[in-house]
Amino acid sequence: MKGKTIIRIQGHLNGEWKECFEGMEISYEGNNTILTGNLKDEAHMHGVLNIIRNYNLILISVNPVERFHIKKFF
Repeated sequence: MKGKTIIRIQGHLNGEWKECFEGMEISYEGNNTILTGNLKDEAHMHGVLNIIRNYNLILISVNPVERFHIKKFF
């Protein structure tokens, strides 16, 4: 997975975690933490996922941000 990605983690992580997640933006939705950022490649994604695993955080989802293209029909 490459490009802009949204990762949801259970619970609230404070801003100090930002360094661990290589500059991803941290926001909150309900009781969950949302990490949003551009992943350079699959190795970068696996690095982020390894951090989540190593700290025993609960991963909820990993989703690419889809870009919608408007098609014109003639």
